[in-house]
Amino acid sequence: MREDGQVAGERLVTLDALRGFAVMGILAMNIVAFAMPEMAYVSPRAYGGETPSDIAAWALGFLLFDGKMRGLFSILFGASMLLIIDRAEAGGQNPGSVHYRRMAWLAVFGLCHYFFIWWGDILFLYAAVGCIAFRFRAWEPRRLIKWALGLFTLGVVLTSLFFGAQLAIASAADDPASPMAEAGREIRAEYAKIDGEVTEELALYRGPYLPILGERLDSAANPFIGVLMTMFETLPLMMLGMALFRNGFLTGAWAAADYLRTARRWLTPGVALTLLVGWLQWRSGFDYLVGVNAFMAWAGPGRLMMTIAYAALLVLLIQRARASAGIARVAAAGRAAFSNYLGTSIVMTTIFYGYGIGLFGDVGRWTLYLFCIGMWAVMLLWSKPWLDRFRYGPLEWLWRSLARGSLQPMRKG
Repeated sequence: MREDGQVAGERLVTLDALRGFAVMGILAMNIVAFAMPEMAYVSPRAYGGETPSDIAAWALGFLLFDGKMRGLFSILFGASMLLIIDRAEAGGQNPGSVHYRRMAWLAVFGLCHYFFIWWGDILFLYAAVGCIAFRFRAWEPRRLIKWALGLFTLGVVLTSLFFGAQLAIASAADDPASPMAEAGREIRAEYAKIDGEVTEELALYRGPYLPILGERLDSAANPFIGVLMTMFETLPLMMLGMALFRNGFLTGAWAAADYLRTARRWLTPGVALTLLVGWLQWRSGFDYLVGVNAFMAWAGPGRLMMTIAYAALLVLLIQRARASAGIARVAAAGRAAFSNYLGTSIVMTTIFYGYGIGLFGDVGRWTLYLFCIGMWAVMLLWSKPWLDRFRYGPLEWLWRSLARGSLQPMRKG
């Protein structure tokens, strides 16, 4: 029996259901990246329309989903990492060996996902950062939280300085008396290329598979660059997940009043900061340079606050509806999150890319939510019946078998 009162080996329904909500919620923003050019995720000016309706759809996604579900997924990855480590130690295995084998194969899955399916992979990022996070596994929760907040703040400061410097220099482009005018014009010229890149993306992803694969192979460094660019967001979130697993927050061990208090403390300022950043983008006319600053730096604090608030509210919801059929299906989707995540990429690229149905760039922002809801239904419908018969989701089984070096038992009973 563990300290949280759960028999070792028993499923943590709260963690599973949280993971289910997270993998479903990620699609609410990723759907734009599946269906439109990359920059449309950041700015409606790039693609997707600038009508009041289009901007409202962008604003809804930016306020409610952007970065929050990915943040929750990262937190849960840190928690799950500790769960695996604890089980390895309890079973007399070397936790380091177990962990690094899992991360090595996750990196392979991530690179395959990036090159052969979709450019928006996060699995390689998680594998790389997970190798670093392992070093903090023995830290007590308070220390983990302090360091996580410090590293997160450092990341926001560094990215704000880097992209903010670009914005400051670019603002001098129209001032001939400024010594930075030429540099500002060069920066503006670089960002002006985005419109041409959008046109190129439309042609690429409306076409056959091999040119898309060729483009990915030409940009083989992108997964590694992504690790460097997002290290100070992903690592702190994993560390928070480790802390919140250890202190019982993510397992539902806190009192309901404590979850409500946490949600109230962080939701209001998080929403306020996110609205402010959204307003700054709208006020700039969705200037690309402002949008990149907002996405990479300014939105960070609000995202973190809202992610923690969402986690508190979702745990409370799961605890109150724990015995319901709905939560059982969400938890099953969470148990098969790896299969659902990669499966979503396969389904959505087949729907939108030219080698499939070919809807890339042809569906409006509001209509995309119908595809999102449809995929959510698929996740909820297949996951539980599958897991009623089998121990793992199909890709979970493959990952586990590869990491252990032998085929794992699949069928129950």
